[in-house]
Order: sequence, then C-alpha cells, then structure tokens
Amino acid sequence: MLFRHVMIEAVSYVLAPHRITSDWIEDQIAETMERLRFPRGKLEALSGIRERRFWDEGTLPSTVATMAAEQLLSRVNIDRERIGLLINTSVCQDYLEPSTACFVHRNLGLSPRAINYDVRNACLGFLNGMAIAGMMIEAGTIEYALIVDGEGSQDAVMATIRRLRRPETTKQDLRDNFATLTLGSGGAAMLLTHERLSRSGHRLNGVVTLAATQYNHLCLGQPDYMKTDAGALMHAGVELATATWRLAQETLPNWSDRQIALYAPHQVGARHMAAVTKALGITPAKLFLNFPTLGNVGPAALPISLAQAAEVGRLRPGDHVGLLGIGSGLNCSMMSVTW
Repeated sequence: MLFRHVMIEAVSYVLAPHRITSDWIEDQIAETMERLRFPRGKLEALSGIRERRFWDEGTLPSTVATMAAEQLLSRVNIDRERIGLLINTSVCQDYLEPSTACFVHRNLGLSPRAINYDVRNACLGFLNGMAIAGMMIEAGTIEYALIVDGEGSQDAVMATIRRLRRPETTKQDLRDNFATLTLGSGGAAMLLTHERLSRSGHRLNGVVTLAATQYNHLCLGQPDYMKTDAGALMHAGVELATATWRLAQETLPNWSDRQIALYAPHQVGARHMAAVTKALGITPAKLFLNFPTLGNVGPAALPISLAQAAEVGRLRPGDHVGLLGIGSGLNCSMMSVTW
C-alpha cells in the first residue's frame, strides 16, 4: 500500500507517573522465586527492562488516550470540527462495549460527523490505525484523522503478582507469566492529514503487512491474565519480521538499512530486539529504544518512540524513518516515513 498525499502532522505521548522497578516486582514474588530456585535479578537480566510505569489506580484507557490527544491538539492550530476520523487502537479497554473511542470522542468534543471506532490488533493496532486513516485521507473522504492509544499495565501486572505468590505456583507458571511482568503504561496520539493542509513536512510513504496466524496460540491475553510462550513467540516473530522486511524491500521506496536513518520499533525487550536486529541486518545504533525504562507499552510503544526520537533531536527533516511493528497473532507491518 503506497500513499501519495498523506502526512503526519503531529505526534504526542504521555507517560504514567509511577516508576515500578523490576527489583520491586521480584520483591513481591520473592518467596516463590526462592522456592523455585529462580535467581534474583533475572527479570531485568532477561528482558533488559529496569522499570516500567503505572497509572493511579482506576485510570481508564480513554482518559490516557484523551490526555495524549489534548497534548497534541494544544500544539496544532486546527478546528476540531475538521477531524473526520478518530481511531482508538489500545489493547486496554474501558469496557467490552461501547468502544473506548466513544469516550475519547466525547472527551475531546469532536464533531458528531467524526467517524469513531476501535481498531484492536494486539501491539500492531496503532500502525493499522495509521494505514486505515491514510487510505481515507488519500481517497479524499476526510481532512484530518486522529489515532490514539491508552495503555495501563498495573491491573494485569498486579493480578499476575498475586497469582505467582500462590504456594502451588510452578516453574512453568513463572515462565508462562514472565512476559506480563514486562508490561508498561503510556499513551500516544497522532494527527494525519492531506499534504495540501500540512505544515509539518512529515510524509507517510507506504506500508506492507504480513500475517502468520498459525502462531495465534503463543500469546493469549485477558484483562487480568496473559500466558506467553516467550521463546516460541520470539522465534516465530523474527521469522515473520524477516519475511515482512523482504516484502518492504520489494514494495516500499528506498527501503534498505543504508537509506533508513532511524527505526522506531515496537519494543518487547532486549532479547527480542537483538534477535530482530540481527535477522534483518540493520544497524543497531539506528534503533530508538526506550524499553529499559518504559517496558513493553503495547501499541503505544511505536508512536512514543517516534515522538521521543524527534524530541531529543534524533530526527532531521528529510530523514527516512522505518516504523517496525509486530503483534501477537501474529501480524507484522513495516511503514515508510520521510521526516
């Protein structure tokens, strides 16, 4: 899928206020770790994650997504009535129904004519939302699209800690729940528009996507429980990412490590990023990584990485940026942006 007229007008993010270290999490399950002879420090050593963030208890995903969107809209001079599409992409939801997008739409005071709905596809949702919005802008059906995401890991992590404290917990239980303990919290928002309305210069060039749904059983999540076969998931994910990279080289302009100045990836942890980097043959220094202090923030991780890279001066006008996303299921997308 190639775009000719779609621009990223702005991107913004918010982080949860409470820093939760891996050491603190291990303190909560210390008796279980000792009984199972699971060495202290393994959570950080295996994941590379020193800390992640929690919101205040009771904070809703729609509140987080609204915060990110309000921060973005305070920086751009547009009439909210012109926003024709709102897509919420968060894994976390206020309720099973209605959509979380309904609450964000109301919070932001958007037009009744603004289409609003959720797009959920595990950690790939934000890129999917961008692609959908890009098609509508390219077709001329809307002027502006707002993509939002609000993630909160505190409920899932604390429920997992309570389970792992049980005296009947086994080593396999610990392995199955390990990935849940790496989850973080944050929110992101992005405004897309047609090039005739844009003042940013940030062009969305195109996207490719591949699926490997034979691996849909490797990560199964509920609001308070997630079971993950981390080793098998990493292996299958790297295999899918490699195939998607080859498709991107065939489809997207200037898609090579030599021509890409920076990568803003979805981030799971150290072992996953090292495996992907090696398999794709990309330059490690070009990856903008924040998982050591944010953990795995789900679909919000990629836009947060892009926004932070711009914030600290890692992006210059004209840089070619590769957005790399993968979500359990498995699905993988790679998106080309000219900053």
